Amino acid sequence: MTTIFWICIFLVFYTYIGYGIVLFLAVRMKRLVCHKEVGMPDDGNTPDVTMMICAYNEEEIVEAKMANTHALDYPKDKLHILWVTDGSDDSTNKLLAEHDDVTIAFTPERKGKTAALKHGIKEVKTDIVVMTDANTMLNKEAIRVIVEKMRDPKVGCVAGEKRVMARNDGQAAAEGEGMYWKYESFLKRLDSELHSAMGAAGELCAIRTKLFEDMPDDTLLDDFILSMRIVERGYTIAYASDAYAMEYGSADIREESKRKRRIAAGGLQSCWRLRRLMNPLRHTLVAFQFVSHRVLRWTITPFALIALVPLNVWLVLTNAGAVYTVIWILQTAFYLSALAGYILEAKGHKNKLLYVPYYFLFMNVNMFSGIAYLAKKHNGTWEKARRG
Repeated sequence: MTTIFWICIFLVFYTYIGYGIVLFLAVRMKRLVCHKEVGMPDDGNTPDVTMMICAYNEEEIVEAKMANTHALDYPKDKLHILWVTDGSDDSTNKLLAEHDDVTIAFTPERKGKTAALKHGIKEVKTDIVVMTDANTMLNKEAIRVIVEKMRDPKVGCVAGEKRVMARNDGQAAAEGEGMYWKYESFLKRLDSELHSAMGAAGELCAIRTKLFEDMPDDTLLDDFILSMRIVERGYTIAYASDAYAMEYGSADIREESKRKRRIAAGGLQSCWRLRRLMNPLRHTLVAFQFVSHRVLRWTITPFALIALVPLNVWLVLTNAGAVYTVIWILQTAFYLSALAGYILEAKGHKNKLLYVPYYFLFMNVNMFSGIAYLAKKHNGTWEKARRG
């Protein structure tokens, strides 16, 4: 029991804090040992790029997205705009048809984003395709930053940074999601500097078109699996913090739960479908990064977190030592803080100090909901979470 308890402690600490520390030290060591990498020379070529936007019933955001796209700092004759409208039955197609510079790839049946990507990629004629969501707005320089990263032939995918905004001050779900993505961005920057980022988010990512690989239509995290398949083929994912996508967070914690549940289910699905990347004999550094950053938090660690409670109680009751009493007091304080954060959020108030443990537990609880979601048969579509 004592051994299992300390293994659980290690797993929880390493997954959420320890890997960040190890990664930071490894990158610092690399900087000391290796000469600073010089960026690839600019050959003066401005390549044609396709921006592919997959959408389902996005009539409310079409004009804002098009205005944002037209404001991008990239030659208009080099940026090709492709909207893939998956089963849209509102005014999305009609509004898009009013823009002469838009190509529309429409399928009347809604099959999900993975099917939409496979349909849309057939319309892409450029060597680079930038994928983004309809409800995310890009910074002006995003495409230029991505193209610069792509000048390195080792880079097969570029992951942009996701930034979450709260529409109103004190909007708990959005601010919680924002805190999570700030830490994720920190890890992605270090992962990329060490070797490769571990996956790209669909809000903004780019790939070499020739590296696109078909996925089953029931794929839940299409962006993640697509980008990691590219890593499996020997390329790297470059992280570009200067190319970012902004979107509003979920309207409330219930809407956020829909996203977390799907992401949790998709994470489990991804671990199985990308299992070859966990082989250290074939992908030594990637296996270390993938397991540490992704696999543990999607599989073992949530169970370790839950197991700590009964294990700690047993060790206290059997007088195993004062250290276990201290840890039990700390655990109790943590869970009481999370409960207080939940009560305040339910009443429309938020204390940042109390919200951190609450959101942490919220994410892990949704991991178990994700298991139940994955157990059901699905076709790759899902109910969209309402944004704030």
